Amino acid sequence: MNILFIGDIIGLGGRNALKAHMRSIVEKEAIEFIIVNGENAAGGFGITEQIARELFDYGVHVITTGNHVWDKKEIIGYVTQNDRLLRPLNYPPGVPGFGSVIYYLKNGVKIGVINLMGRIFMAPVDCPFRTSIPEIERIQNETNVIIVDFHAEATSEKIAYAHYVNGKVSAVCGTHTHVQTADERILSKGTAFITDVGMTGPYDSIIGIKEEQIIERFLTFMPNKYDVAKGRTIFSAVVLDVDHNTGKTYSIKRIMLVSEQK
Repeated sequence: MNILFIGDIIGLGGRNALKAHMRSIVEKEAIEFIIVNGENAAGGFGITEQIARELFDYGVHVITTGNHVWDKKEIIGYVTQNDRLLRPLNYPPGVPGFGSVIYYLKNGVKIGVINLMGRIFMAPVDCPFRTSIPEIERIQNETNVIIVDFHAEATSEKIAYAHYVNGKVSAVCGTHTHVQTADERILSKGTAFITDVGMTGPYDSIIGIKEEQIIERFLTFMPNKYDVAKGRTIFSAVVLDVDHNTGKTYSIKRIMLVSEQK
């Protein structure tokens, strides 16, 4: 079966890029399941219930997030009600929402999705390595197909985690840096890995934000407002070909599409 994992949606431009490209990719690649990271879908920071519903209406099955999940405070109520909008599993006990989900496709196939957040150069959350194992084992009671969104800054942490769960999950897809990496691979025991899927949002930008605002921050170190850039967009994703019985992945393919319309 083919699974589409779409990199961080950035603002309106990212949502428009998703709408413009997703359907044709679904048809071309015979996609059966779609995951997107949506933590920056609302103006570049956070996600709202309305935008989550918009992404679901486009055909997305599960939305993952990361360190910006709470930027729009009104999302807290919706996160507690909808297990298809995930927050990182390794937030401390008692935090609202769901860190994983088992999705039931109409053909009877079950797909587990786990959302994790790294700790290197990030908030001091619980250990993603140790936290995830009991959840992986729980999901394995129902399905061997498990996709992990590892939302983290450090390349080494993402790679280390992928090797840690090699053979236990179908894929570890890195998010957060907004820059697609060219290191996609299948590990020795059938787990697919990529350090970062990339972003879906403004192409003429610095990781989605207006160029001049980011440059000014580097020049002065003074806090300033960040606005999502406009203009051309980029659509970044990977397609995973997964055996729905064993959970092993046969192939991982990067997709990067740039719109020429400004």
